[in-house]
Amino acid sequence: MKKIILLFTLFSFGIMNAQVFSGKGDKKFQVGANFQDHGTGIIATYDIGLGKNMSFGFTSSYLLGIEEIMGEKPNFDDRFDIRARFSANIADIFNIEEKIDLYPGLNIGVKNFGAHFGARYFFSEGFGIYSEIQFPIATYDNDPVGFEKYNNQFNFSIGTSFNL
Repeated sequence: MKKIILLFTLFSFGIMNAQVFSGKGDKKFQVGANFQDHGTGIIATYDIGLGKNMSFGFTSSYLLGIEEIMGEKPNFDDRFDIRARFSANIADIFNIEEKIDLYPGLNIGVKNFGAHFGARYFFSEGFGIYSEIQFPIATYDNDPVGFEKYNNQFNFSIGTSFNL
């Protein structure tokens, strides 16, 4: 029983002292699983705070579990995507910034111009979890077909987040 109380106390203390986004100079690295139609993969993001409520970064994804189309296997460039992103870190508006970071934003990449919305929750000063959705606003090809649809559609990711 003492061990359970000690673990609960340490866990609660860690949550209470963790600040998710500290503003200018804040650096975050995230890695997780990416889910979308006909494919799953890995995703990594890096963000750096530019000011009290804004950050800039990059995201890259690679689809591992992907369906063949008409018996054809996708190439590396069909599976890979990289994007630059700008986020508005708005948790302080709701007075929840010590536990949660909410960040809507825009991204531009090699496949499309799109948007994202995510949330981070930190258990300690350096470790947390995140969840994020991304979706295209405008694709570079007006009618993407075949493998062009991969990394060019709504996707959902979940994983771990680290303060650097």
